[in-house]
Amino acid sequence: MMLDAGFLIAVEQHDHRTQAVKLSAQRRGKKLHTTGLVVAQVWRGGANQARLSSFIKTLVVHPFHDPNDSKQPAYRVGELLAASSTKDVVDAHLVLTADRLFLDVLTGDPDDLSPLANALPNGPTIKAWPPRKAR
Repeated sequence: MMLDAGFLIAVEQHDHRTQAVKLSAQRRGKKLHTTGLVVAQVWRGGANQARLSSFIKTLVVHPFHDPNDSKQPAYRVGELLAASSTKDVVDAHLVLTADRLFLDVLTGDPDDLSPLANALPNGPTIKAWPPRKAR
């Protein structure tokens, strides 16, 4: 599962639902992922982010540059932004990284990330965070 900034903010705010996601991943032997750009969105440093700091250490944090990718990530991100008619570089990189790794995305902004995923041939599944109640 690829986590966006909204999930990391919920960790920082001690939202108990984040612990359930972490424990579920651990039980299934799965790692939780995010990108360095997402960490940059939420990280401000200081003692008040101790909980977030501990949580980030448990994640696989993917850098912007992928040494295994022959095409510059900046070009891929720009092309996805054009194809989806969106503008958020961090969101586009998150979706591209999830797509490359065959991971779903857990996001507080499904309406922002869905156009990005839909612009990819077999884009990742976008899941809302926090989980939305069924009507």
